[in-house]
Amino acid sequence: MPRQPRLDSPGLLHHVIFRGIEKCVIVKDDTDRLDFVARLNRLATECNIAVYAWALMDNHVHLLLRSNNYGLARFMRRLLTGHAIRFNLRYQRHGHLFQNRYKSFVCDDESYFLELVRYVHLNPVRARIVDTIAELNAYPWCGHAALVEGNKKSWQSCDEVLHYFSKKRKVAIKRYQQFMVDGLYQGERPELVGGGMRRSQQESAANIDQSDSYDSRILGNGTFVEQVLRQHKSDSPFTSPQEKQQLADEYIEQICSRDSITIDELSSGSRRHSVSNARREIAIKLVRSYGLTATAIAQILGVSTSAICKILMRNN
Repeated sequence: MPRQPRLDSPGLLHHVIFRGIEKCVIVKDDTDRLDFVARLNRLATECNIAVYAWALMDNHVHLLLRSNNYGLARFMRRLLTGHAIRFNLRYQRHGHLFQNRYKSFVCDDESYFLELVRYVHLNPVRARIVDTIAELNAYPWCGHAALVEGNKKSWQSCDEVLHYFSKKRKVAIKRYQQFMVDGLYQGERPELVGGGMRRSQQESAANIDQSDSYDSRILGNGTFVEQVLRQHKSDSPFTSPQEKQQLADEYIEQICSRDSITIDELSSGSRRHSVSNARREIAIKLVRSYGLTATAIAQILGVSTSAICKILMRNN
């Protein structure tokens, strides 16, 4: 079954999850962790993306963020590709670092915003990296500490979260802390990773309305699901050139990450063996899977149209 296109429009809340390939680690030490957080900081600030919650684990990451006109795909592409290239170079590693595409679930703010903040920030507790909320207060690799500190200067969107609890900062922090304590024994919460109301109501199957709209990419009731799908259809149908270009861009960055080369190097005309092989593989994929023309591919890869045609002729 072909994978469905991502859902994204400015203003949508996303729960994003990405993992290391074959459960491999994506950070090995605090230097890696600092580098990842610094990159997330820089990109969130530069792209004006609101990040409400995050948790960096050894082999996966959770983000709760809100998309804008910059687009989730562009933001995530820069975040993942930048980290993968840096990680591969540091450890003289080759190949993919991340497992397939990242997962992104569009979420209904009204019903799930705070639940998702708590779910994301409790990841280190569920993984037994820390044992208590008091320890989590000082844990540097998730967004909980920034909320407790009430850091107005943080790149993380702390005020938006705390205002759900109180307009007074000290009161809000105290109530947020109690909210986290109350969630300690909730378990894995599979209902918070998409699936419309059918998945959210798993605990009471008799209450599920099978006629209610459902989409595995969306966390919300039937009305919210229909609203998101209607907006997506009007914004960018899957068959549009923009969608094909987005998928092509994602594929190019996957190959660059796998082979530890930069996108600039790919389009520089370099004749280095690994770059030439990546360029050939990309050209074939973009024609056969995404229907791009030789001219369009030549512009992307920084070579002549005739060079692309020769690659395609040799691989017919």
